[in-house]
Amino acid sequence: MTSSSRLIYLDHAATTPVRSEVFDAMRPYFTDCFGNPSSVYTFAQEARAVLDDARETISNQLGARASEVVFTSGGTESDNAALKGGAYALKATGNHIVTSAIEHHAVLHTCYQLEQLGFDVTYLPVDRYGLVDPDSVARAINGRTIMVSVMMANNEIGTIEPIREISGAVKSEAKRLDKSIVMHTDAVQAAGMMDLNVRDLGVDMLSLSAHKFYGPKGIGALFIKRGTPFEPQQLGGGQERQRRSGTENVPLAVGMATALRIANEERDEIVASCVKLRDKIVTQLPLRVSGVHFNGHSTRRLPNNVNMSFESIEGEPILLGLDLAGICASSGSACSTASLEPSHVLIAIGHSSDLAQGTIRVTLGRDNTEEEVDYLLEVLPDLVIKLRAMPSLATVESQ
Repeated sequence: MTSSSRLIYLDHAATTPVRSEVFDAMRPYFTDCFGNPSSVYTFAQEARAVLDDARETISNQLGARASEVVFTSGGTESDNAALKGGAYALKATGNHIVTSAIEHHAVLHTCYQLEQLGFDVTYLPVDRYGLVDPDSVARAINGRTIMVSVMMANNEIGTIEPIREISGAVKSEAKRLDKSIVMHTDAVQAAGMMDLNVRDLGVDMLSLSAHKFYGPKGIGALFIKRGTPFEPQQLGGGQERQRRSGTENVPLAVGMATALRIANEERDEIVASCVKLRDKIVTQLPLRVSGVHFNGHSTRRLPNNVNMSFESIEGEPILLGLDLAGICASSGSACSTASLEPSHVLIAIGHSSDLAQGTIRVTLGRDNTEEEVDYLLEVLPDLVIKLRAMPSLATVESQ
C-alpha cells in the first residue's frame, strides 16, 4: 500500500481544527489589544472587559454564573484542580474519594497521587457497556467521603454516563450523612455534542477543554459552583478570584468562548450528521469483514464515536495502514504517551488483553462527509483481511 495524498481526519476526540471564525475572533488580542488584564490603565482594562465577556459567554452556555467559571490551561489542569482543590479543601472532614475505573488518566493519575498523600480512593467497576451504576456510587459513599468524580462521556468508547442520577445519589447521601460531598464531572468529550447545563446536571464542578470543540489548544475551564469548597492549586498573583493564579490568556479565552457558543448553536445539525455517518459505519462494516466488535453502549453514546475491536489482529498496524491510505484514526486516548499496555477502559468492560490490543477508534466531526465514510468502508475491511493473512512475528521467528 502506498501513501495517499488525500487526508480524511477521523480523530476529532483527540483534537479539532480551530474554526476560521474562532481564529478571526482571537487575532486582535494577540496584536492590537494585548494588555495585561490585571493592570489598571485603560488599555489593559479593555483586555479585562474582553476577558469578562468571554467568561460571561461560557457561563451562559453552561447555565452558570460568570463568577463560577475559572479559566485553565485545558482539560488536564481542570481535572487536576477539581480533584486536588476539592480534596484538600475538605480533608478535615474526610479522606475518601469515589471515581470510576474508566476515567481519563487526568483523573485516574491524580487519584493515584492523592492516594500517596493519604487519601482513600474507590474505583467503581462498570458494566460491559461502560456504564456506572448510580446505586453503586451511593453504596460506595461513607462518612469519610468528600468527593465523587465520574466523567460525563467516555473518551475512548463514547458511553454517556447517567450524571444527573449520579449527582442525585451523591446529594442524597450527603444529606443523609449531613456533610459536604463535592460532585465533579469531566465533560471534556461531551462539550459540543451534549447539553452541559450545570444546574440540570446537578454537579458542583465540571471540566472543559477548548480544542475538543474547534477552539484553540492550551485553554480550558473549570466550573466551580458558588459555595463549593476549593483550595487553589496554582498560586501567585491571585487571578481568577484567587482560584488560579497566572496572567490570563485573553486571546485563547476569547477563542474558547466563541467556539463553545458556535458549537452549541450548531449542535443539533452536527449531531444529526455525525449520527448518520456513525450508524453507517456500524451497520456496514460487519457486512464487509468478520470478527469486529463495537464497544460502548449502543444508544447511550456520543454521536460521533465508533470504537471497534478486531479479532486476531493488533490495532497499531491497522492505524498505520489507514495512515498510508490518508485516514487519521486512533487506538483510543490521544492524551497518554505510547504504551504497549491494553486500554484500561476496554479491560474494565471485560475485554481480553488480546481483543483490547486490536482496537481502533474513529471519531467524526462537523466536516466529515458520506464520501469519506464510504472510503473508510472500502479501505478498512481490505486492510484487516490482508493483515490477518500475514504471518505473525512469533510464527516467523519460530520458522
